[in-house]
Amino acid sequence: MELADTKRVYFAGIGGIGMAALARYYMSKGLPVAGYDRTPSALTAELQAEGASISFEDSMDAVPGEFRQKEGTLAVYTPAVPASNIPLSFFGDNGFELRKRAFVLGQITRSSKSLCFSGTHGKTTTSSMAAHIMHSGATGCNAFLGGILKGYNSNLMLSATSPYSVVEADEYDRSFHQLSPYIAVVTATDPDHLDIYGTEENYLESFAHFTELIMPGGFLVVREGLKLVPRPGKDVRTYTYGRDHGDFHAENIRTGNGTIFFDFVHPEGVISDIELGVPVAINVDNAVASLAAVWLTGTLTPELARSAMASYPGVERRFEFHLKEKGAAGRAIIDDYAHHPDELKQSIASVRALYPDRRLTVAFQPHLYTRTRDFAPEFAAALSTADEVILIDLYPAREQPIPGISSKTIFDLVDCEKKSLISKEDFVETMKNRNFEILLTAGAGDLNLYVPKLVEALK
Repeated sequence: MELADTKRVYFAGIGGIGMAALARYYMSKGLPVAGYDRTPSALTAELQAEGASISFEDSMDAVPGEFRQKEGTLAVYTPAVPASNIPLSFFGDNGFELRKRAFVLGQITRSSKSLCFSGTHGKTTTSSMAAHIMHSGATGCNAFLGGILKGYNSNLMLSATSPYSVVEADEYDRSFHQLSPYIAVVTATDPDHLDIYGTEENYLESFAHFTELIMPGGFLVVREGLKLVPRPGKDVRTYTYGRDHGDFHAENIRTGNGTIFFDFVHPEGVISDIELGVPVAINVDNAVASLAAVWLTGTLTPELARSAMASYPGVERRFEFHLKEKGAAGRAIIDDYAHHPDELKQSIASVRALYPDRRLTVAFQPHLYTRTRDFAPEFAAALSTADEVILIDLYPAREQPIPGISSKTIFDLVDCEKKSLISKEDFVETMKNRNFEILLTAGAGDLNLYVPKLVEALK
């Protein structure tokens, strides 16, 4: 269904971050939007305030009457919503235009030059950085992001004139195979979503196929050292990037007084003295990837690179400070979306670098039974580098329980002198009475909802 033929759009799973961006896109076109999600959230409340009709009941009674009209209704769903969902079944059984989120996103962006950021981790930050850079310049962009960009209070950017779009390319359920990148970036290929892929080989093959989808005349930017063997077309130019090596890399990195500066090296020269707006060590790598993609569009000037990176506001739930007391003994609370072992390891290392002489407590909420089953030893190894570990009850998301798999699966493997296993409901009271110095909360579940409550309790 072309946009001109679409009169209204229904989203099954509208509270998902990717779905929310599409919902906002269609509302920006003046189309009525409705949807279902399992539970209310800050994001669904924002969508409702913007005009979306949202229900949290799995019932046709909650579907507005006009959305039950087949002609002109586009129904969009995400694999996170079960096939047994009543509205979803209704649209499927009655021959409605029913499409996956990834298909619709691919359709929208296919008419533009898309900068698609993929990877096991790093894709939300790199795509958000690139979107901010382009939005800060004269060319602008349309952007569909996997996180809420601070300062914009949205995961969607719109431009009526820009030929470019910036997209977070999600590998879950092979969604990124629906895209047609002009520039594709691959940040990491550590195996994940093995409930979908089964093996690391299948996971890598999926990324290899993604590189085949790049438009003729386009570009591929791959982080150095990945196991991935890309297969871009003969008309696609391939580059590497890294912190210290690659066609694009950083040099002269300076850290101190809460700041990080570096020089950005590209194939034709150097842009010196770039300051990170979010001064975390891993963001040097992320900045190089995003700057590389924008440089390949031909729109990056030294002035734009410096001003945009310095003003980059960060993404909610990506190394986000909720408490930062002054003084050498001041406490800090940082929340991060890290939900893969390598992400968690990097997140902990970043906090250690910021606070090398302070005691670090990590509260981690595992996300998905399958991921916990597949990577329990790796999660435990990462957590064991903290001074104190608190494991929160597992967040199941879309999955049914797996016998014998829980947060205790990781807990039993953690080699840490001080460790606890608690429910999320006990988190605030536990931490309020705990004499912590630096607290990192991590995971892709809902522990972040309790962090503001803890900050308030501490006051």
